[in-house]
Amino acid sequence: MEFDEDLDCAGLLCPLPVLRARKRLMAMGPGRVLRVTATDPMAVIDLPHFCAEAGHEVLSCDRVGAESIWLIRRG
Repeated sequence: MEFDEDLDCAGLLCPLPVLRARKRLMAMGPGRVLRVTATDPMAVIDLPHFCAEAGHEVLSCDRVGAESIWLIRRG
């Protein structure tokens, strides 16, 4: 799937991946898609929770080795 912006959060621990994703999503227009790459194991809990609370849509989450790669549509 295509995305509009890319955010590399590899190596960052909670809560930084969510905080950086929030900041980037706030700067994007509604309907735009952000790809987030994270290595923090808590991202699989934190990112979906953040998206549900903020009104964003998780389009996909794939695991590639130690990384989780998220596609999030801004609400």
